[in-house]
Amino acid sequence: MPLTLKKPLFLILLALCITPFIGAGSALVIGAAFAMTLGNPFAELSQKASKWMLKAAVVGLGFAVDFNQVIEVGSSSLVLTIVSITAIIGLGEILTQVFKLNRNTGVLISFGTAICGGSAIAAMAPVIKAKDHEVAVALGVVFMLNGVGLLLFPAIGHYFNLTEQQFGMWAALAIHDTSSVVGASATYGAVALSIATTVKLTRAMWIIPYTALAGVFLRSDEKASIPLFIVGFVLAALINTYLPQFSPVWSVINIVAKQLLIVTLFLIGSGLSLAILKQAGLKPFIMAILLWIVVSSVILLLILDGLI
Repeated sequence: MPLTLKKPLFLILLALCITPFIGAGSALVIGAAFAMTLGNPFAELSQKASKWMLKAAVVGLGFAVDFNQVIEVGSSSLVLTIVSITAIIGLGEILTQVFKLNRNTGVLISFGTAICGGSAIAAMAPVIKAKDHEVAVALGVVFMLNGVGLLLFPAIGHYFNLTEQQFGMWAALAIHDTSSVVGASATYGAVALSIATTVKLTRAMWIIPYTALAGVFLRSDEKASIPLFIVGFVLAALINTYLPQFSPVWSVINIVAKQLLIVTLFLIGSGLSLAILKQAGLKPFIMAILLWIVVSSVILLLILDGLI
């Protein structure tokens, strides 16, 4: 298709994602399908815009969260968080050795699986001095699994008759990126969305101690910094909790944030390319899929048994 036609078609699809007719999962699939078949005519701009829009959407979603709930979730799940993150990273290290995978690539995939996908990978990369192609492979693998999780998790949740509370917890602990956690839980229900967002962003705060620990272990001079969108989410939750007289305003911001997330998922999907898949190769995918299956299955069983 000529570039003169691809650009307006891309913009039309983007505009449709602003309407209530396109859901989170559909937006991601449409974006990916367009990129894989026709190619994204705004590839670089889409990549830059999606990063900022995702952060803005997450902050906006904080205006529907009770800050006291953030504190409660963080304190009540402290042991679970430490044990699960450490166990996932440890299992990832074992699988990296089994598949004889590049060490840095394995570490990045494990860290992304354990905490919060792309944000965790981006934070860990400079600490372990990962090369650009290693980061690209890890991000490509995690991105693919994000798409699968976004589409597959709600169906599995309904199959097992998970409550919204259970699904929100499962999605937050088992899906990699914040965007996909929010997208999957948003299709499941408002309660699931609130719980999943709170748990995931509370978990994301553990990027700092774990990257700091990795820096000490590897004797790295690089220091990780806490992602600003997490600070923004917490501030939004504080504002929502302690300024309830403006709740109609916070509600509007939250609605806009949800729609912004759908547009962002379209742009994220449009960033997928065959080049990323070829660059990743087969081993990182197999390693990441096995790690993800084990992690998500164990967490689901624990939730079904009432242990989480």
